[in-house]
Amino acid sequence: MAIAEVEKDQQDRWDPGVHSYASMGYYDADYEPKDTDVLAVFRVAPQAGVDPIEAAAAVAGESSTATWTVVWTDRLTANTHYQAKAYRVEDVPGRPGEYFAYIAYDIDLFEEGSIANLTSSIIGNVFGFKPLTALRLEDMRIPVAYVKTFQGPAHGIVMEREHLNKYGRPLLGATIKPKLGLSARNYGRVVYEACRGGLDFTKDDENINSQPFMRWRDRFLYCMEGVNRAMAETGEVKGHYLNVTAATMEEMYERAELAKELGSVVVMIDLTIGYTAMQSMAHWARRNGVLLHLHRAGHSTYTRQKTHGVSFRVIAKWCRLIGVDHVHAGTVIGKLEGDPATTRGYYDTLREEHIPTNPANGIFFDQDWASMPGVMPVASGGIHAGQMHQLLDLFGDDVILQFGGGTIGHPLGVAAGAEANRVALEAVVKARNEGRDLLREGPDVLRAAAERNKPLEAALATWGDVTFDYTSTDAPDAVPTPSY
Repeated sequence: MAIAEVEKDQQDRWDPGVHSYASMGYYDADYEPKDTDVLAVFRVAPQAGVDPIEAAAAVAGESSTATWTVVWTDRLTANTHYQAKAYRVEDVPGRPGEYFAYIAYDIDLFEEGSIANLTSSIIGNVFGFKPLTALRLEDMRIPVAYVKTFQGPAHGIVMEREHLNKYGRPLLGATIKPKLGLSARNYGRVVYEACRGGLDFTKDDENINSQPFMRWRDRFLYCMEGVNRAMAETGEVKGHYLNVTAATMEEMYERAELAKELGSVVVMIDLTIGYTAMQSMAHWARRNGVLLHLHRAGHSTYTRQKTHGVSFRVIAKWCRLIGVDHVHAGTVIGKLEGDPATTRGYYDTLREEHIPTNPANGIFFDQDWASMPGVMPVASGGIHAGQMHQLLDLFGDDVILQFGGGTIGHPLGVAAGAEANRVALEAVVKARNEGRDLLREGPDVLRAAAERNKPLEAALATWGDVTFDYTSTDAPDAVPTPSY
């Protein structure tokens, strides 16, 4: 739709009947976003024959105040104030028929401190809109004025390290395997062996709740027995992510309270419990001095596909506002989806104070977190000790490296698997601190450490060549600019 046509149609804004969204004011190429606006960029794929400007205006309208026809009650409001405005529409590089639509929302459209309201507004109805073949929310700019209405992480990276008294290196974890079917006593034995062997954390997986083979109370008791025994033997603070996910909030609070009474430093929730429940648990965790671990269970049902859904970088921002202390954020080199540049953008979003626009990492907006604490990213899924140098190079110190099968599957046993990971980590951190090139020299560093440590030698022999080398489905759409 040409701008002249938009201007002509706007003269008839209040004529009854059906008008284009652009003509009703939901597209404004001259709009200058305010510092207090919530900004979003959507990847829009219009149906054949639908103009991209009209498609962008429709997204703005249907995610704010519009309906399919003129309604007279608009005159009872400050109509233009509450309308979202598509202010820029760009072709997606290298992907004909797809467009980036930039949309501004006045902060008055959102309830303070409520992710449930924010998400109901931004992604409520619009993803089912018929004139679009696909729609994806790529990124958001959360203004400082809105950031400040949220609690943020219950503790944050700095306070977590003070709780644990662990500095200068990534933290190590492992998911108990098999994740379903073990009795509570045997489950607790695995926790003990892994923590005794050198890990900082072990964890429940997303689908361990309270099944017939292991009720939640039994699991909590045996896991904390294992944690406490390992702490007594090693002199280090240890933890197990006790999954308090349940059918109701009342049950979740009951489980979390027992975890606290047993002395657990951390509890866990699943993304599938929903944003309101997540936010409630974040407030509970801060009040009770317990770290809050979030497993992003189910996220790939709407974050993985390039053309439709919600990017994980947006979920990462929502999770930081909600107030979790940990969230799984990808490994790049493991078994789960993760483009290197995209994943780096996720990690920056979770950890940094100010994130500048960086299309190469999929970051569309400057984001200022206004002193809100950072979230500790968790790298898990198909990683092993032989990749330790790559993981440290990719993610630095403020990350939890979680080796499930890469601990529990060690040929010499669980404790040996944990020891292999700890020795590999400390060898690579020492090499990094000495200024060595991790990517080039890392394999040699690990082999040298393995000569002095049998568990690491066995780990490298078992998994050293294992990789998951597949093309990512969600790489950034940035086109490099030539330099001269």
